[in-house]
Amino acid sequence: MMTRIVRTAYLGLLVLATGCEGWTTPSGPPASIDAELRQSLSRWSTVPVGPTPAQAPALVDLGQALMFDKVLSGNRDIACATCHNPVTNAGDGLSLAIGTGGSGLGPSRTLGPGRQFIPRNAPTLLNTGLGTPYLFWDGRVSNLGFGGGGRGAFQTPAGNQLPAGLPTLLAAQAMFPVMNRGEMRGTPGDHDRFGNPNELAEFADTDFVGLWHAVTQRLLAIPEYVTKFNNAFPGTPTSALGFEHAATAIAAFETQTLTRTDSPFDRYLQHDDAALTAEQKRGALLFFGDKAKCASCHGGPLLGGQNFANAGVPQLGPGTGVGAPLDFGRGELANQDFARFWFRATPLRNVELTAPYMHDGAFADLTAVLKHYNDVPKAVREYDSSKLPPALQQMYHGDDATVTAMLTNLDSRLKQPLGLTDVEISELVAFLKSLTDPSARDLTSLIPASVPSGLPVQE
Repeated sequence: MMTRIVRTAYLGLLVLATGCEGWTTPSGPPASIDAELRQSLSRWSTVPVGPTPAQAPALVDLGQALMFDKVLSGNRDIACATCHNPVTNAGDGLSLAIGTGGSGLGPSRTLGPGRQFIPRNAPTLLNTGLGTPYLFWDGRVSNLGFGGGGRGAFQTPAGNQLPAGLPTLLAAQAMFPVMNRGEMRGTPGDHDRFGNPNELAEFADTDFVGLWHAVTQRLLAIPEYVTKFNNAFPGTPTSALGFEHAATAIAAFETQTLTRTDSPFDRYLQHDDAALTAEQKRGALLFFGDKAKCASCHGGPLLGGQNFANAGVPQLGPGTGVGAPLDFGRGELANQDFARFWFRATPLRNVELTAPYMHDGAFADLTAVLKHYNDVPKAVREYDSSKLPPALQQMYHGDDATVTAMLTNLDSRLKQPLGLTDVEISELVAFLKSLTDPSARDLTSLIPASVPSGLPVQE
């Protein structure tokens, strides 16, 4: 039964940050740098992340197979793990993702004939099982009640077509990549890798139920998947299985295997003062302090994931929605001008491993990100698109009208320079690197030797 699945969306057990606003300077001089830093951590509710509930082994086993199996895609040529690969720390190392029709893995992946880049960066899946109220760059899958599953709890593009019983927001999110034509589904007239018509591409974009049923039938036509589903959901007849069961298994695999929270910073939160170097502590004071202001969006136990902002990120790529070739982000979803160019402030744990950065991968490293934040109006106007991959240089939208529109709606905290020195930027980078769990550096043990469909795993 779906109800026996251990639920992992437990943000309600975490102490949330006070929000994006509300800078207050604590009174009274601290006794030491550690006392000052711990005072700042308390102010932003940055507390240790508790252990995630263990997932059932049979559920994780099914989720691993589904994660790496290209049979979920219309053309049978791309898996979830293609863009969220263990070799590249559960991301792809690209500025903009390359979906169905592409070739290769990681930064060397190339577009297929007649295809275009996915409009946004493929974020890492590391720690997505910890639970946040929003998923995707624009937050289009959300759980503002932080409660249990089901279509009543989650807000998604599927509306009332979302099946009931999904246990976590991460499981709800896993329902949607198979619906996306550019990412996994393909377009009408496509043929799969064997030359057969792509039947998944023929469903209307609004027919979530029909498409999910068709993907499930593909899976259940493979005897090994029937066995794995029955093992993972022993109380559910095969005839009652739906794609929500597949999504639940994928989320369980991600939660069990990609939750990595044993970084030096985590050990510091557990009162090991020696876990951070002096440079990292100075960077942390900047991060949680009034000068750099990072914690105003990246506070709380997860260091982000709870809000949106227009950070003046240079626009590049094909764009999406009514704003194309621009990307209005949250503004497209909310259909509100005030939210144009708003994107999710992502959680920063293991951020060192997840370059390039921002919703469109505009920055190659953390230093570039921080230099941008240090003086956003200047940085936007002086953005050097020649540092982008050649295929993206011609897709940079740096015209005066676009830059002016972005700066007009820029987050108020970024309209004036922060005044960070080069030394302070280096200290901030050092702190951000303290958020890396050493076990997250090499995830290749998660790659299975084979998948039930028999399709190649790593190509």
